[in-house]
Amino acid sequence: MPANNKWKLILASASPRRKELLGHTHVPFTIETIATDEASDETNPCSFALAVARYKGHVLCVTLPEIPTVVVSADTVVALNGKIYGKPRDRDEARKFLTDLAGKTHQVHTAVCVHYWHQEKWKRLEHVETTEVDFQPLNPRLLEDYVLSGDSLDKAGAYGIQGQALTFIHQVRGCYANVVGFPLARFCSMMEQDFLKQIGEQGPWQNLF
Repeated sequence: MPANNKWKLILASASPRRKELLGHTHVPFTIETIATDEASDETNPCSFALAVARYKGHVLCVTLPEIPTVVVSADTVVALNGKIYGKPRDRDEARKFLTDLAGKTHQVHTAVCVHYWHQEKWKRLEHVETTEVDFQPLNPRLLEDYVLSGDSLDKAGAYGIQGQALTFIHQVRGCYANVVGFPLARFCSMMEQDFLKQIGEQGPWQNLF
């Protein structure tokens, strides 16, 4: 058992944005990752994100000791008219992604998987959160400045909402943190309601860690 008979929380992501968001819970956690290809045969954006998030968590879980542990994994995709926009390969593809999104409404889907060791096996909770984002027509100078900054290259859809790309964004409908990469309020709800119910404990869920 973890120290003081408490559960251990692991974030299966190297994303500094997810680290920061999960930190807002004030629950101690560690970061452990295993490199995986963020790919799936799924063509539906929600199903794609869920398959990748599920696999990120699974490959880590099978390496862990069998003690009360929660592993949180996530994957974010941007979709326009059903087409998936992941992380661009280079600046040229980033420029193309952003040009495609310009002046349109797209969806940001983040899948969250909570794997937990309970009753001698790994179990799983999962959810896909969707936020709609309206881009205004892009000013060519702002577009080029952003692409050259390199900020696009590690982000789904080639932009991060919390930075310079705010110059493109007209409106957001839904969870802002979801667009950053982790729907924090939804995760807390999953833990407070679903997780506690499944393990037969009383809240607050943070007290278990």
